[in-house]
Amino acid sequence: MKPDIEIAESIKPLKIKDVAASLGIDESRLFVYGEHIAKVEPKLDGNRGKLVLVTAINPTPMGEGKTTIAIGLADGLKRLGKKSALALREPSLGPVFGVKGGATGGGYSQVLPMADINLHFTGDLHAITSANNLLAAMIDNSLFQGNLLGIDPEKIVFKRAIDMNDRALREIEVNAGTSKMPIKRKAEFVITAACEVMAIFCLAKDMEDLRRRLENIIVAYTFDGRPVYAKELEAVDAMLIILKDAFKPNLVQTLEGTPAFIHGGPFANVAHGCNSVQATLTALNYADIVVTEAGFGAELGAEKFLDIKCRTSGLVPDAAVIVASLRALKYNGGAFKDELTKENFEALNLGVENLVGHIENLKKFGLPVVVALNRFETDSDEEIFFIENICEAYGAKFAVAEGHARGGEGMTKLAEIVIKLCDKEKELKFAYELGDNIKTKIEKLALNIYGASAVEYSAEAEEKIKLYGSLLDNLPVCMAKTQYSFSDNPELLGRPKDFVFHISDIDLRKGAGFVVAISGSMLQMFGLPKVPNAARMKYENGKIYGLY
Repeated sequence: MKPDIEIAESIKPLKIKDVAASLGIDESRLFVYGEHIAKVEPKLDGNRGKLVLVTAINPTPMGEGKTTIAIGLADGLKRLGKKSALALREPSLGPVFGVKGGATGGGYSQVLPMADINLHFTGDLHAITSANNLLAAMIDNSLFQGNLLGIDPEKIVFKRAIDMNDRALREIEVNAGTSKMPIKRKAEFVITAACEVMAIFCLAKDMEDLRRRLENIIVAYTFDGRPVYAKELEAVDAMLIILKDAFKPNLVQTLEGTPAFIHGGPFANVAHGCNSVQATLTALNYADIVVTEAGFGAELGAEKFLDIKCRTSGLVPDAAVIVASLRALKYNGGAFKDELTKENFEALNLGVENLVGHIENLKKFGLPVVVALNRFETDSDEEIFFIENICEAYGAKFAVAEGHARGGEGMTKLAEIVIKLCDKEKELKFAYELGDNIKTKIEKLALNIYGASAVEYSAEAEEKIKLYGSLLDNLPVCMAKTQYSFSDNPELLGRPKDFVFHISDIDLRKGAGFVVAISGSMLQMFGLPKVPNAARMKYENGKIYGLY
């Protein structure tokens, strides 16, 4: 098969005005960026369509194809006569130039224009980065100008951000003073996808909600322990000015012309991993069925989608799709990378426990579930039949998904099942109550969702819980943990049990409206691999090579 970018460039996309018209979006509500990209005036109230959440088993180095399946499903629904749309996250330049690659799907299940979306797109992530760093600059300027707010330089908690993997910025020293009166302190950068402004951008329902959340960012503490908020620095209106255009959802299309709202891009291992509430609501108010996704495995992205995004917005998914592949299940069962294409029922039998864990978890949330097996050429019919029987035994529907090779045509069986599941009755449940104390929330996630036997807190985490006190009340938990395992240890594959889950730190995101519980040595700024994707890319005669 051709490389993704060659497939993408071989398709002549529809004009974005025609894509919008297919959903009934009036041209007057568009802010056009060329012929194939537009921002859309949000529509938050109206008759809502059905919402389908696409999630996955724990990811492996091979990739499971979650975004590819989501895109193919939307195309499959369209082929069945449904007015469908996508609501996805924007890619971050960190993974694009690092190791993971872009986030526009693959093969014949892609969104267009692929290169633009994976690179600068409409500049949303740049705007978020700038708004974040404006606030950081105003904190240090407040110190320089006499520190009238009484900020303790050692208790500044707001971090600078950059949309790139740069491990050299994990720890820096800044000087907010002068050569005669230095105010030096340790500081750090986080990747933009993990910053609080990104989380706020994606959870805010409208401009007033955006303002309120930005105002409530805790940036530091005074010498006597009082929290200092962004509104006290008089930074919020300037931040809103930077974000006002970026805050409108982006509209593009799939290879088959299905509308796709792509907006906001928080990671799911260090943030909440969902696209913007505005984009999802706008899509639902125009389409019959909207396909959205949550990052990484269901115990991370789907849990946060339900416990954080759905609580915030009032959204309730009508069905959930769990993406899996035979090679990923074998890997979870202990098979070596170079043997994943061989039939191996022993590894498959062990690895399928990972899938079972995710099925059981989503049923705890009250959602009807279908497993989409992302099929590869080397998959045997016997192995597929084995997985289908497991899914049926645990109350999940099953469909083979071939969107990568065949586009929407290879996704109609899954689409048919999804349509039926959307008509089933469901009652959304949560993993914990907002009124639970912070440790109870963490322990309910660790024991009931991850399968741990106990939770241990570092001295630093215990100190933070005491420091924040009642500020932690009635906030959901955003767990920052490895995506590769149910546990906090990336080496524990499959479905580990009776392990201790470790909380190393607590980070309060008052503006975003959640508490980040950091497990193990989870980082909020990543590094580049020995040979990053950036080193493989070429730009010759106006064409891009190596982007995927």
